[in-house]
Amino acid sequence: MAELTERDRAVLALEARGWRTAGAKEQAIRQELGISATRYHQLLNALLDRAEALAHDPVLVNRLRRIRQARREARQ
Repeated sequence: MAELTERDRAVLALEARGWRTAGAKEQAIRQELGISATRYHQLLNALLDRAEALAHDPVLVNRLRRIRQARREARQ
């Protein structure tokens, strides 16, 4: 099993934080990670499918997986 990179861990940590104002998360993504919000969500979605991410933060990853699945089912 490959280890998570520093960026992978930063993406998960950023996702775990609470956001009080609109746009704060997108601003933090640009400032802290130096990537667009679109790229961030692509990376996050890929991380949710990795066993390493689940081992790193099982509560967060399982919660995000449930949300993703619910959204998929709502679209069908």
